[in-house]
Amino acid sequence: MQQKERLAEFKKSVQNKFNVYNSLFLNLPYKDIDDVGMLIPLLLNQSEKGLSNGLNPKEILENFFENFVEIKSEKEQIDFMFRIIQYVERQVVLYDSVEDAAFPKLQKHSSSLSLKDYFQLVEKNNSWDTIWDKLSNFSARIVLTAHPTQFYTPAVLDIITNLRTLILEDKIDEIDVGLQQLGLTSLINAKKPTPLDEAKNIIYTLRHVYYDAIGDMYAYIKGSVGSKIFENHDIVKLGFWPGGDRDGNPFVTADITRDVMNELRLTLMKCYYNDLKGLVHKLTFKDVQEPLQKLRSNLYIAMFDSSKDIGYDDLILPLEEIRLILIEKYQGLYLNDLERFIDKVKIFKVHFATIDIRQDHSMHTKVMVEVLKKNGFIKKELSELSDDKLIDILLHENLELVADDYEEDIVKDTIKNILQLQTIQAKNGQEGCNRYIISNSEDIFSILFVYGLFRWCGWANKEITFDIVPLFETMIGMDSAQETMQFLFNLPEYKAHIKNRNNKQTIMLGFSDGTKDGGYLKANWSILKTKEELSEVCDEHGIAAIFFDGRGGPPARGGGKTHRFYAAQTNKVANNEIQLTIQGQTITSTYGTKEQFIYNSEQLLTAGLSNTILGKEIVISDSDRKLIEELSDMSFKKYDDLKHHDKFMPYLENMSTLKYYTKANIGSRPGKRGNKAKLELSDLRAISFVGSWSQLKQNVPGYYGIGTALKNLEDDGRFSEVQRLYKEVPFFQALMMNSMMSLSKCYFELTSYMKENKEYGAFWEILHAEYKLSKAMLLKLSGMEILMQKEAISRESIKIRENIVLPLLVIQQYALQRIGEGTEYKELYEKIVTRSLYGNINASRNSA
Repeated sequence: MQQKERLAEFKKSVQNKFNVYNSLFLNLPYKDIDDVGMLIPLLLNQSEKGLSNGLNPKEILENFFENFVEIKSEKEQIDFMFRIIQYVERQVVLYDSVEDAAFPKLQKHSSSLSLKDYFQLVEKNNSWDTIWDKLSNFSARIVLTAHPTQFYTPAVLDIITNLRTLILEDKIDEIDVGLQQLGLTSLINAKKPTPLDEAKNIIYTLRHVYYDAIGDMYAYIKGSVGSKIFENHDIVKLGFWPGGDRDGNPFVTADITRDVMNELRLTLMKCYYNDLKGLVHKLTFKDVQEPLQKLRSNLYIAMFDSSKDIGYDDLILPLEEIRLILIEKYQGLYLNDLERFIDKVKIFKVHFATIDIRQDHSMHTKVMVEVLKKNGFIKKELSELSDDKLIDILLHENLELVADDYEEDIVKDTIKNILQLQTIQAKNGQEGCNRYIISNSEDIFSILFVYGLFRWCGWANKEITFDIVPLFETMIGMDSAQETMQFLFNLPEYKAHIKNRNNKQTIMLGFSDGTKDGGYLKANWSILKTKEELSEVCDEHGIAAIFFDGRGGPPARGGGKTHRFYAAQTNKVANNEIQLTIQGQTITSTYGTKEQFIYNSEQLLTAGLSNTILGKEIVISDSDRKLIEELSDMSFKKYDDLKHHDKFMPYLENMSTLKYYTKANIGSRPGKRGNKAKLELSDLRAISFVGSWSQLKQNVPGYYGIGTALKNLEDDGRFSEVQRLYKEVPFFQALMMNSMMSLSKCYFELTSYMKENKEYGAFWEILHAEYKLSKAMLLKLSGMEILMQKEAISRESIKIRENIVLPLLVIQQYALQRIGEGTEYKELYEKIVTRSLYGNINASRNSA
């Protein structure tokens, strides 16, 4: 019944409203683009008909130009296509605004349990004592990344926010003006954003959404626990990668990290100042004036001057003094308002969000080689030292590194950055920056190199106030993770470091590169097994394992339904905290409004608390594990064969939009690691890899190999075993449902012309065959008639979004065809391909 009600609400609040406002938008007159809007539905119709009848994009557009708009000049046709793209980009923004405005109404009919539902369950069962310890110590850390699919400017975000408000109130005349503003405002960056630009864009959301959203969430939880005093200010924490994530991004320097830290602190002071202004109007009592005005004056200076040091005590002590005065002298008037502000200060302190430092292990290896050469331990290569000798140097030698002693930029900047981290902690507090993540961790030296660099950059004779976090993201890394951590925990020096870090070890597992390396099922199964193994190792040593998951994008990069993912973790996986990345456009699409942020944060908390509240323990039996392993191996074999096909990389390079990701002014980060002339899969960033398959509407990394694995078991007469697995094992079901989401966004008709290509036709057929097989087998496995049958709202939303961007995709493929044929307008067609990336990425919301 709930699904039926939600569908009815979706049709009323989303579909119908979008149709009304879209018709208004398509009829708006703009300079040089009169009547273009009215031609978009016609182009959509011709695209759908043409593709279903086997026409290729070139034939569809040539017919369209000849029969409907009569544009003969190729240059004029190109201009027309650019205008179509501009319209479609804005249609996506309009649809986002309508859907986001409807979010609260749709959630009323949701079957998902909110915190309110869980607290009512606790009250009903009189089980506060059971959940209290967990609620008081549990935490969800939402880490915002700077991956290059988050590119709306603050101006556009303001328009979206305004449209959402107007749509809720059905103010048609003001919506009309807002749409005109949208039509005349550039949606894309005129030049590539710097890492600081990216950081400021996301800090905008922190200031205007998360500051109040987290404050309100905390106040709700605090007010819902009855007579108990709730003091877990870490229950929802914010992490931040822009400005700290230098993995594959040479533009993130030590200076950028410092500037972003300052920006976070200054912005937080503005939030505090604004709240304090409101309190000043209420707290008009004589004895609180002096501490109030002094604090206000300090905040005013601190929100403009990055050199002004205002510490946590400078904020909290005067507020506690005011609180005491209110209670003792003024009958506690406005005490609740003051305490809400105090709680915000205790949550955000002086850092707002914890910035993580991340770098690839290969870069640390370069630094270590130069440091050891400079200090006379080696002449040229690390291999000159035995492992034991290298470990001894890292743990016991006392060096003092100076950045200017080295010539190579990466060496100089790495040392400079680690040297400045103590200063950053002094300004933003230890919670402002206290984790160093090592990408592509595969052995003990991934961690020990960083440990050694910290010792030699100011922490030689004192506690290292940073968590050193390995990121195991390749199959090799995950296979050796247990052995790696076991070795480290047996080192007295590293064990002492962990003890100083509250006996907690944070470990990150890489969904993105894991899927790229091992395929969808193999990667996800390997990650679960690795989590279980690492949980056991940590438990043996009395260490709390904290798992940090790279999620928030599409299923092919570890995304999909987050609550479903965490609620499906087995009882062997440590459940001390939930930490995950929110990637790309998912920041604005899933956590972009106050209502969305609170809802999705609650879903994280309830997923982490559900086992405690409901007494659930998810166990996968040995026989089921053996079956998943079998499916995983068969799926990997199929995917690995594809990876090693001689057309795999050439197909991506020459038939997809891969090379155009680096040309788009989307993000500051290059599309691949390193500068090799020949493109290799290992160098390719997961975002551009997965995103290119998404632009082709083939989504290969999200399902490839699953169909073959399921078919093999069906041929062996064992399909009933897998059907039981799907029904009884939440982890397996979650993976299959996420894979169905990937399949639902495929549209091979768009590229069916490629099967006639002499060089790549056979390869396209391989992809198409596995798509058809995977779709058929997953429908059979789930007992569904259509993909995402039980997720009607998501399915309908995807359908509308795919329709919006279909004309854009046809234009994109047409441009790629013309580039392949050779044309004097090659440069303009390349601009069309690059420009068309934006609308499709936004429409998919988790495409890359």
